[in-house]
Amino acid sequence: MSAISGISTTSPYLYGHIASGNRLMSAADGAAELAITEKENAQITGINTGTKNLSDGVSLLKTSDSALGSVTSALQRMRELAVRASSGILNDANRADIQREVDQLKNQINQVAKQTNFNGRSLLDGSQTNGIELVGDADGSSINVNNSINSTLDALGLADFDVTKNFNIQDIDKALEKVTGDRSTLGAQYNKLEYAIDYNGYASENLTASKSRMGDTDIAKALMQLQHQQTLQSVSMMLQKRNMAQKGQQTMGLLQF
Repeated sequence: MSAISGISTTSPYLYGHIASGNRLMSAADGAAELAITEKENAQITGINTGTKNLSDGVSLLKTSDSALGSVTSALQRMRELAVRASSGILNDANRADIQREVDQLKNQINQVAKQTNFNGRSLLDGSQTNGIELVGDADGSSINVNNSINSTLDALGLADFDVTKNFNIQDIDKALEKVTGDRSTLGAQYNKLEYAIDYNGYASENLTASKSRMGDTDIAKALMQLQHQQTLQSVSMMLQKRNMAQKGQQTMGLLQF
């Protein structure tokens, strides 16, 4: 009878462990192990959330770099036009025609600088003087990106560039150098984020494996235990029935006397 009652209180837990795949359904299943796995679970959640933040940062940097790419193209065209305007063959009317296209390119650069944004945050107008902090792991460590990038005409020194007046092609070269330097910085930050994302992936995978080893149900072992308990229960019931039958026979024998 004691074997039966022991089985009836234990089997439901085994069924729960098997159905959920979780060996630590309560502190009674292992207080120390539960505390460790809960801490690991918090770390895993933090790391995975940090990875999402870093991935957003990658998208942000790609947005900035793509916009600076269009600024570079506009500057290259401005330089081409400036070289053309330097020719002594051209007259003032020719240079005025060239300046009209230069003005369009300048407007394009300014629009890109002022309108490029990510989730409502301007990226290329110099407003991010302190950069953008990306929390990248469970401990709250952050990576700073996209700091102090400014590709407006004023920042590039081309606000007053005019081929109909005295101009210097080196002004465009300096602007190109600045934009190229900003793009190099973005590239380095991009690589840093990719490295951090890869590291987070390894850390999350290893922590998940550790948590699984400690907290997941060993299905094969649990099924064997369940089968063993069911066998004991069957044997106990059979023995109980036999005992009851023997007692019944003894009682009938006494009555016959």
